[in-house]
Amino acid sequence: MHSRREVDKARPKRVDARTERWRAHRVKVRDEFVDAAFRALDKFGPDVSMGDIAKEAGAAKPKLYRHFEDKTDLYNAIVDRVRDMLWERIISNIDLTNDSARELVRRGAAEYALAVTEHPNVFRFMLHSHFTQQADESERALQSARQSARRAAELFAGLVEDESIDVASVELVNYSIFGAVASATDWWLGANRLQANAMPIEKFVAYIAEIVSALAEANARLNGIVIDTDLPLHRAFSTESS
Repeated sequence: MHSRREVDKARPKRVDARTERWRAHRVKVRDEFVDAAFRALDKFGPDVSMGDIAKEAGAAKPKLYRHFEDKTDLYNAIVDRVRDMLWERIISNIDLTNDSARELVRRGAAEYALAVTEHPNVFRFMLHSHFTQQADESERALQSARQSARRAAELFAGLVEDESIDVASVELVNYSIFGAVASATDWWLGANRLQANAMPIEKFVAYIAEIVSALAEANARLNGIVIDTDLPLHRAFSTESS
């Protein structure tokens, strides 16, 4: 016979409705502040202040600090929003089943470049933010890149039904790609340059696509894999022995 304490432990815990409402409200308000941060960055540039963001949200600065621990917390939320935005845009504009590997890279590069042109100050902010003063805090963009790299690697490994595909190796090349693209973006925009881009977007897209393709092909060679970029992704890879 079970004791009352054991029975109580076995029962599913009731969710406090007020706690859930507050959690949902907090998420909603944080999202609204991130929206405001995008608008403020578009207006004022990468040197935007917390006051600028609060004003753009139509709120007092103390309210902003009630929902974000500090500047770094808000910076982290902006980086996460950009990561999710890019992932959604790229995935929604490619056909993983039928597009050739070459076309997937080109479309991904094009969507990325369009996002940069739509919110150039957001990308400048992520690369050179005064919101992150300490070295460990400035690692957030790299941490987000790692998460995206792992996500892309697992998706890729699931598409390519080949046991020779090593997720860790794919993750490494994806991470290398994120670093190379970030550096190229920094050059393209300039840290605080507000004039026209140094290179037309079409040429920048072609450049990014070449960087991505070169890194992917180099990684494939190191693992004894041949890539036929004219084939769909799930058919593009074969081992050198086959």
